[in-house]
Amino acid sequence: MALFFVSLGSEYYDYRRLTRFDDATVRATVVQQYEKSRQDKTYQVLKLRTDRGATFFMTAHTSFRKLLGYEVTVWLKTERLGFFEYLKGFFAHGSIETVSPQRQWKYRVADRIASQHDDGRIGALFAALFAATPIEKKMRERIGGLGIGHLLAISGFHIGLLGGMLYWLLRYPYRFFQSRWFPWRSAKRDLFVIGAAAMYGYVQFLQMPPSVLRAFAMTLIGFLFYDRGIKVLSFLSLLMAVLLLVAFWPRLLFSIGFWLSVAGVFYIFMFLRRYEARGTVFKFIGIHVWVYAMMLPVSLTIFGTFSLLHPLSILWTMLFILFYPLALLLHLAGAGGVLDGAVSALLELPAVSAGVDTGPFLPAAWIGLSLLVLSSKTVERFIPYLAVAVFIGAVYQVA
Repeated sequence: MALFFVSLGSEYYDYRRLTRFDDATVRATVVQQYEKSRQDKTYQVLKLRTDRGATFFMTAHTSFRKLLGYEVTVWLKTERLGFFEYLKGFFAHGSIETVSPQRQWKYRVADRIASQHDDGRIGALFAALFAATPIEKKMRERIGGLGIGHLLAISGFHIGLLGGMLYWLLRYPYRFFQSRWFPWRSAKRDLFVIGAAAMYGYVQFLQMPPSVLRAFAMTLIGFLFYDRGIKVLSFLSLLMAVLLLVAFWPRLLFSIGFWLSVAGVFYIFMFLRRYEARGTVFKFIGIHVWVYAMMLPVSLTIFGTFSLLHPLSILWTMLFILFYPLALLLHLAGAGGVLDGAVSALLELPAVSAGVDTGPFLPAAWIGLSLLVLSSKTVERFIPYLAVAVFIGAVYQVA
């Protein structure tokens, strides 16, 4: 708790520095840029992030140049900015004064990834997959209808696959040298430290998206638990990760991506607790079906759309375990375009999304029941049936 208030105090100090006058000049990076229409007017929206982590939005004319990935100097009006708005992200009136001559490294790497594909849509998808860059609204709607948005939002799923790849790539070379020069050292600890250092570099390269921060924190806590003989896959490790991250970065309280990531892991642990004694095949298939069903009320509440092809995301998620490392290796070899045919066929599926009304009580009821699972076996047995009912209701509304 003390750490949280220290971090909150640091945020407040930054806020006071920004708002001590009626206007301010700050350095920020354009992390998103897209067109929006409202009341027969079309304009561009720019999302920017300062070096201190504050995010804000500005509007610009449709002819305004593309600045995604560039560091800029921005003049802002700050006389009416409150601390709460500062933490969660705010809209600012102002203008861009200067632009850096070169895009940041992350976006240059994303361009290199996209350049391996003839289809710009597919290039943007792979850039988002490996560099966490934004994709256009129409493409977001397409992947939302297919139910595969979570595959592009880098999180624990991707970090886990990367960590596993690093471990197997380093395991045999490390043990070769260990057996000759330092046999007294723990291979597991050393390999974890090397892998964690590499993953930390990747987290920094991605500019610390909330879902990736959560995954990295749980990786560190998980190994700490494992090294001390404490159960790794538990609600305790998730709680510790959430508390530590919020303590260090209070603005995560307002991040939808962060809480979606937390919810996904929560339901994974719920499944593992309930079906711990089942076989490997059952767990592999069952966990994908379970997480899809449990996350559906959450995603419907937030995004409000559904399509009849949405349930096929269970299959795409299982296949992604093979697809992701293959795609990574192909892109490292400069042959990422090999997979374009398969991705194009997926994107051409007729996944037409329609609006779904979840009602005013489902969100609060679902969160409450999910938390009650921790202490009530009755609720644990009941909640899957409610998830199935939500699924049937969604199908009924769009059919």
